[in-house]
Amino acid sequence: MIPPRGFAALALAAAAATAVTMTVTPAEAKTGAASDDSVRYAWIKSCAKKDDRIPCGKWTLTLRSGKSVKLADARIHPRQANGKVDREITTMFAISGNGRFVNYFRGDKLVVRDVNSGKVRPLPGKAATLPKGIGQNDLDTMFSPDGSIVVVDYFDSAEKLPSLVANLKTGKTIKLPSKNNVLSFSPDGRHMLTGRFTDDNITEFAVFDADGRQTASQIVPQIVSNNSPVALADDGSTVALIITGPSNKPRLRTYDLTSDTVSEAIRLGIPKNENAQRLYWDPAGTLTLWTGRDSGDENNPTSAVKRTVNAETGSTRKLDSFKIRSDPWTWWLPGE
Repeated sequence: MIPPRGFAALALAAAAATAVTMTVTPAEAKTGAASDDSVRYAWIKSCAKKDDRIPCGKWTLTLRSGKSVKLADARIHPRQANGKVDREITTMFAISGNGRFVNYFRGDKLVVRDVNSGKVRPLPGKAATLPKGIGQNDLDTMFSPDGSIVVVDYFDSAEKLPSLVANLKTGKTIKLPSKNNVLSFSPDGRHMLTGRFTDDNITEFAVFDADGRQTASQIVPQIVSNNSPVALADDGSTVALIITGPSNKPRLRTYDLTSDTVSEAIRLGIPKNENAQRLYWDPAGTLTLWTGRDSGDENNPTSAVKRTVNAETGSTRKLDSFKIRSDPWTWWLPGE
């Protein structure tokens, strides 16, 4: 599993079992029958090559219904800026938090697929195509919780390319500062938490609204910048984060951007063999936590678990859990 999406981007900038199999072709992209289903996780197979393993097969969606949807139109291996295809890694892939939309490369364009209807459309304007000098492995994307907005972060060495915020409802695209990588959306999608490394090699968090206006910023303490995942609340100021110290016992803290204060750590009620993967608030102020459950190797989770978290007590309640197919090359959860 790749590290939590926003922090992986920030670091780069600094340096269910299958029940039914359906192959979706580009010709079928606009004619899929509508249903009330959503993605549990997306994955791509791993195949042996000499003494190594490489990604192979098709990007596949495992749905809550138990169906497995192979995306025949989703690009597997990225085309680099020099035009060569790197067959040892995969292209980016993203799933909306509600599991209803996925984002990937279709040929050389970034597109969004509605999982229920099968309709595929490119991102608005310049967000659909890559700027000159950028390869398909030089970017990352993130959905707003409802899938109506997609942010495209570019990893250019000069850090001059602004991130693009593409609104799928209005067709409007706005820009964010080039050095800021999006870490989290608020539940209502109206605020974006970003992070950047300053010239002094410290981390600044900044919040932008849906129109690209900065509403808050703060140089954050190391206890905040060195831990993940993080989640922004609807107030555009409160950030929840998971702390994992030397004891390897996960704890929850909140950080207030306005007052620059960090709360006391609260012990999280999850088993020791689970590792925090994805965290987000809902509009009611409850946290949801995705974890990967391992069997001794935290780099190879065997299942995923979704829980609600009481932000005041750290108590949790399981909402969902499912097994991950054995030895995928990579896999993504909703919201990643």
